[in-house]
Amino acid sequence: MLKLTDIPESEIEISAIRASGPGGQHVNKVSSAIHLRFDVVASSLPEAIKQKVLKLKDSRVTVDGKIVIKAQNFRSQEKNRADALIRLEEMLLAAQRVKKSRRSTRPSKGSVRRRVDNKRRSGQQKKLRGRIDF
Repeated sequence: MLKLTDIPESEIEISAIRASGPGGQHVNKVSSAIHLRFDVVASSLPEAIKQKVLKLKDSRVTVDGKIVIKAQNFRSQEKNRADALIRLEEMLLAAQRVKKSRRSTRPSKGSVRRRVDNKRRSGQQKKLRGRIDF
């Protein structure tokens, strides 16, 4: 498993921005939110992991192969920076997971029999709702 520590810090671009949302007088003066950018295509990741990351159905992966994470959950810049790095690592780990293949199974004879009996019973009930001829 590839960890975040295996990626050089020079490949991760982190910039501080002003956080949106409610705040006080101090909120317009400080840049506590973090914008993390990671270029997957130009990174030193193994080619297999690059392809899996680019195939992720995630809105944080752009068309040109960059991961953009905005962290603004905390009031301090350090905590938001750590949060952004953790989310990047979780994303890379999710791309490395191997999905379990589905084994095809057959329904049991009893379940098939119960299903057909229920269908027959409901069909009979609907037939009885019809018009009555004297």
